[in-house]
Amino acid sequence: MEPQKKKFKIVSDKKSARVILPNMLTLIGVCIGLTSIRFALDGRFELAIVAIIIAALIDGLDGRIARLIKGTSKVGKELDSLTDMISFGVAPAFIMFFWKLNTLGKFGWLLCLIFVICVALRLARFNVNSNQEPSWRDNFFEGVPSPAGGILVLTPLIISLSGFELFQINYDIVTPVFFIVTSFLLISKFPTYSFKKIVIPRRTTIFLLFGIVLFFGLLLIYTFNVIALSAVIYVLLLPISFLHYQKIKKQHENDRIQDEDDLEDIL
Repeated sequence: MEPQKKKFKIVSDKKSARVILPNMLTLIGVCIGLTSIRFALDGRFELAIVAIIIAALIDGLDGRIARLIKGTSKVGKELDSLTDMISFGVAPAFIMFFWKLNTLGKFGWLLCLIFVICVALRLARFNVNSNQEPSWRDNFFEGVPSPAGGILVLTPLIISLSGFELFQINYDIVTPVFFIVTSFLLISKFPTYSFKKIVIPRRTTIFLLFGIVLFFGLLLIYTFNVIALSAVIYVLLLPISFLHYQKIKKQHENDRIQDEDDLEDIL
């Protein structure tokens, strides 16, 4: 009697399968970020900017998809930080160096180095702080996040490509200023909106969807104008986020003092 042959089955790990999708998106973001440098080398700065914007969209999606399908992992977290370093630190620095900063010689290269270092410090601090207990501060970032920082330093180039200039701009002066200010905002503790825990009422969902479709429609038609306008709006939101943060902080401090007073009265 012949021995019965064992049947082998390929057993899929559902957890691993859920982790693969967001990590694949993250790796695609790395490739797009690196490709933007290649476009800049060829002098195709329009495509370089588009590549960075696509990388930013992917960066906003991969984490949300991972949480949605319960595919978060430590590898994914570290991979996401590495992607941000390349796509929003190294790539924007090279793009702006090939476009304008190379005319400033060693000072232009120094600005690139400072910016990339600030992005690295920003990501390191974010990874450390992300392990803390959830609180009302989760509605805010400490400093400008790296994707926003990467797009902010590209703003002079984006404005020049849009052709939307109300007055003559000296990019030899404006570009270094953007690099210095953005580098400072990256490593500062300036509170900025995180937009992670926005609660949208069900009755306003249709208006939100309409707004998203309208935004991307305009983005396809007036690409650089919309990106430049979005960057300006983000800059205008910075003082608003600071005032909002201070208001909430003061309110929570008053609540804490009130709770301590009530506890003392009980004792």
